[in-house]
Amino acid sequence: MPVDKSEQRIRDLFTSIAGRYDFNNHFLSAGTDIYWRNRAIAAVEPRVAGPLLDVCTGTGDVAIALAKKFGPEREVVGSDFTPAMLQIAREKAAKVNGSGPTIPFIEADTQQLPFPDDNFAAVTVAFGLRNVTDTDRGLAEMTRVAKPGGQVLVLEFSMPTAPVLGTAYRTYFTKVLPAVGQLVARNKESAYNYLPESVGEFPNGQALAARFEAAGLVDVDFTPLTLGVATIYRGRKPA
Repeated sequence: MPVDKSEQRIRDLFTSIAGRYDFNNHFLSAGTDIYWRNRAIAAVEPRVAGPLLDVCTGTGDVAIALAKKFGPEREVVGSDFTPAMLQIAREKAAKVNGSGPTIPFIEADTQQLPFPDDNFAAVTVAFGLRNVTDTDRGLAEMTRVAKPGGQVLVLEFSMPTAPVLGTAYRTYFTKVLPAVGQLVARNKESAYNYLPESVGEFPNGQALAARFEAAGLVDVDFTPLTLGVATIYRGRKPA
């Protein structure tokens, strides 16, 4: 039976874990999620002028890191459709940035972004695309709001392809992680049962690269990280 990724279910799920979201991510990945995000930030290479957008921004880590990387040279905007996550993002950005540039964090569904066409030099998402109800619609919207020549970048979980590692990882991911995660999360929404279910259903590797191309992106490539546990995907909107 397909995983329930209806908008209300996803919003309720992330509302329930918002307060412990950062801690849980760092704890359950032994801090590797920080390395993955740093690799993704390093791979953001805007070739045209303009602001940057991070969708499904959650608690704002990628948006804040982009603002640090590019400084006042580029405006950075974060969007998410879970108010509880956005509130944490705003508080975190205020502490990190101090008197630096303010990052607008906007409540918005990635399937219906409230931005004009051809607006952003780069559009990113980290560990959020698989939570969008319609993956292709989300990619289409990210492509729509990117400028011609602009970059679309996705960091997402994937499944290792090596037989022994793949089997061991699937066991951890489907048995151990949900039990430990649910204990740490202390919520009623079964968030850490949803995680392996959603990753298991989500296209990865060449299958997701093909979705990029179907959305109209070119120069598509992907880079597996940590033996394929996560992957960075990149494409450009034709100039």
